[in-house]
Amino acid sequence: MRADTRKASSLSKITIDHEDSNHAATETTLSAQLDETHTPPTFGELGVRDEIVKALAEIGIERTFAIQELTLPLALAGDDLIGQARTGMGKTFGFGVPLLHRVATADSGTTALDGTPRALVIVPTRELCIQVTEDLENASKYLEAGKKPLQVFSIYGGRPYEQQIDALRKGVDVIVGTPGRLLDLANQGHLILGKVGVLVLDEADEMLDLGFLPDIERILGMVPDKRQTMLFSATMPGPIITLARTFLTQPTHIRAEEADSSAVHERTTQHIYRAHALDKAEMVARVLQADGRGATMIFTRTKRTAQKVADDLNERGFNVGAVHGDLGQVAREKALAGFRTGKVDVLVATDVAARGIDIDDVTHVINYQCPEDEKTYVHRIGRTGRAGRTGTAITLVDWDDIPRWQLIDKALDLGVAEPVETYSSSPHLYEDLGIPTDAKGSIRKPRSERPAKDTKAAGESRDRGEKSEKSDAPKRSRRRTRGGKATDGSAPADATATSGEKAPEVASAAADEGTSAPRRRRRRRRPASADGAPAQTDSQPVSATAAAE
Repeated sequence: MRADTRKASSLSKITIDHEDSNHAATETTLSAQLDETHTPPTFGELGVRDEIVKALAEIGIERTFAIQELTLPLALAGDDLIGQARTGMGKTFGFGVPLLHRVATADSGTTALDGTPRALVIVPTRELCIQVTEDLENASKYLEAGKKPLQVFSIYGGRPYEQQIDALRKGVDVIVGTPGRLLDLANQGHLILGKVGVLVLDEADEMLDLGFLPDIERILGMVPDKRQTMLFSATMPGPIITLARTFLTQPTHIRAEEADSSAVHERTTQHIYRAHALDKAEMVARVLQADGRGATMIFTRTKRTAQKVADDLNERGFNVGAVHGDLGQVAREKALAGFRTGKVDVLVATDVAARGIDIDDVTHVINYQCPEDEKTYVHRIGRTGRAGRTGTAITLVDWDDIPRWQLIDKALDLGVAEPVETYSSSPHLYEDLGIPTDAKGSIRKPRSERPAKDTKAAGESRDRGEKSEKSDAPKRSRRRTRGGKATDGSAPADATATSGEKAPEVASAAADEGTSAPRRRRRRRRPASADGAPAQTDSQPVSATAAAE
């Protein structure tokens, strides 16, 4: 077939196993594994526009990954294709580079320069939408459309409609969006899909898991029948294959892996421990102090657990961010931005929120809660060991989750059906992960070791009764007393009558000094007199005259 000839000439050092499926007339399957001695070609050698090659070189990308090397010749020619590769294998530029190339090329059939979108990329989550948009913006830095810079715009929920509607009115060339918001704006008439020439479905299997398949089918019904369609996915369940055969025209199914690769990243060292729920926080705190630990992702099953873990680790002194459904979009984007820039080196996320987070330098992944199934497990640990790097994955399995873990172990043939019982004080935990033996459950200094505030001078000033330098209030002329005695130990200028016997002396002294005797309230209750009238007691104010009588 034409596709095979083109592939064989450009990929002479890749072993290609061509297998016709049951639908050989409409679908071609290319399965390839890269030989270790194979030198991948550059984007320029595969015929990509110079503007894109220059932009990619500025961000350190020159040579292609396996999936890119296989898909680019087909995609640049306008063929429909299905790209299948594990996460972290470069699928974004596998469809993004040919998409931008065709939109910027005059004779590609996608050059309607009236501000209507000419390419559409559908992704399952907001985070992936932001990531793909950023990658396409980087690659299209020097591209122009009608003597204006090529516009890439993202559309997803959690953001105001007004901003997105205003951008669509001004005109965009490439749209990256989530199904719900895309369909909403299209139904309102703000998003015109009638001139889309290139359509991409990214992470199609995840969109199936999230229930977006009906929305995608509605969107596909709004785009022209004559278009190029590319579908990319890590796995190919039955409904996705059916979708591909319904909406793609004679697609080429490409599977690309590196030599001796398996379902689980071979560059990722996996550790599985049976852990007690009440000890997990202590274990994670020590894991975060392991030698060589860099950017780390912690996965949970629930939103509440994600926030709880993030708050706990923050209290222990770690720089932690959280991404889950209970957070607003601004807070989620802020946490991801901090994680990408290194301001935050630990990110706690739920499975749904973490889909699409594409960061190459993650060194550790911690499964705080056991994944639901083997596909989720592969997706989680696929956050590390990306782009040829090595990584470490730690999974903490509760006693109640042992049956679930055993199903995952059996499906992936990991050989760890019975994880070793482990606590935060277990020696093998420190040895396996390179944790210093003196590591504690917190890196925050105890209060006794924190620098104390210099309050000595302020205390001495208050003891002397000195006035503050910034205070304009006059000093009190009245001397403070406590229990009838001055606080400085000197005799008071006046005394309070405390009993009937001392009252005449007090009154006399007061008369000699020309002052009236002070009044004092007593808290004793007075007894009633014989006639029922309340008797006079010391609880009432006592005047100097009454005291003298």
